[in-house]
This record gives sequence, C-alpha cells and structure tokens, in this order.
Amino acid sequence: MASDVRVKICGITNMDDAAAAASFGADALGFIFWEKSPRNVNAEAASRIISELPPFIAKVGVFVNETVDNIRRTSEIGLDCVQLHGDESIEFASRVREATGLNIIKAVRVKEARDIVGIERYAASAYLLDTFKPGARGGTGEVFDWDIAIEAKGKGRIILSGGLNPDNVADAVKRVKPYAVDVGSGVELRPGKKDPDKIKSFIEKAKKS
Repeated sequence: MASDVRVKICGITNMDDAAAAASFGADALGFIFWEKSPRNVNAEAASRIISELPPFIAKVGVFVNETVDNIRRTSEIGLDCVQLHGDESIEFASRVREATGLNIIKAVRVKEARDIVGIERYAASAYLLDTFKPGARGGTGEVFDWDIAIEAKGKGRIILSGGLNPDNVADAVKRVKPYAVDVGSGVELRPGKKDPDKIKSFIEKAKKS
C-alpha cells in the first residue's frame, strides 16, 4: 500500500534541480535564505525558479534568525509557507504569521526527548524535526532517535528531517509515519547541487513505503 507521506526537497538553488524534483513528484521545495548555508539562494534567483514551477507544489522559504520585515518582503516572491529554522521565539513566529499571512513551520533541532517539550506552544502548521549538531542548521547528514519523532506526533504535524536519504527513507516512513519527510544533503552531488537519480529514488521509496 502506497504511503500518503509528503516529500519536501530542500536547498533548491537552480532550475534544473527544481524541475527534476517537480517531475518526480515532490510536494514541496525548500529555498534557504540564509547566507551561511552552502545551499543559500537569494530572493531574485528563487523568484525566477518559482515562476517556472508547475502549480500545486508548495514553495517553502527557510529563514534563520531573520527579521520579520525581511521575511515579509521575501515571501512576496511567491512563497506558500515560512520555515523558521533558528532560535525564533513563540511571539516572533506569531508576528511572522501575521505579517505574511502564511503558514509557519517551526524547525526544532533534536538531541534528546526534552528538546520537543513545549513545541506545540508555537501553534505552527507543522514542526520539522532535524538533528542537533553544534553550529549547524540542517544539512548534517545525521539521524536522531526516531522514537522522539514518534512522541512528537502528539503535538502536531511532524516533518521528519535529519540524515534522510534514499537508503533509509522507507524505514523512516514505516516507523515514524510522519506527515512529511524533508531531505537536502541526502540527495546531493555536492552542497547546493542535487543528484536527479537520488531525488527520484528518494521520492519513490518514501511514497511507496
């Protein structure tokens, strides 16, 4: 029986990767607006990519400790959702929601069970669980304890991230049964450039689990 899990391909920096992800059935694409990321893309480039995408693919803007005004301005290029991937407060998330009118995904870096305590207070549309690694904001290629993700499902929709790749995504979906899975480095040739074969394999294995 096919899974109804959604798939987000994150760290899109160019049209070729976006087109490949779309053609293979990705539900969402992530655009990282954070200069310190090797997968960073500026608003102008992201806007060009978004303008060429087919309908019904969600465009997610990923921000790390950015200002509300900058998030609002960037969202006007055609984003459907804002992912807060930094140390943003509950009050800040509420301000972003009001300023943009968009759904909010709050990313949580997970090392142990206490890291998910109280996340529901963000009242986000979904919570993206990523692996905690000092100094890193995603793209670690490392998994965390999926039992914590299972526990977090009681707090809202869970997007499972952190170390996923074509080899382990089927197991992740079967075990956790998340709302969605998110992958960046796990389908790359190098930081910022995807491998279309890995994208295809990842999506197929996630959705057929």
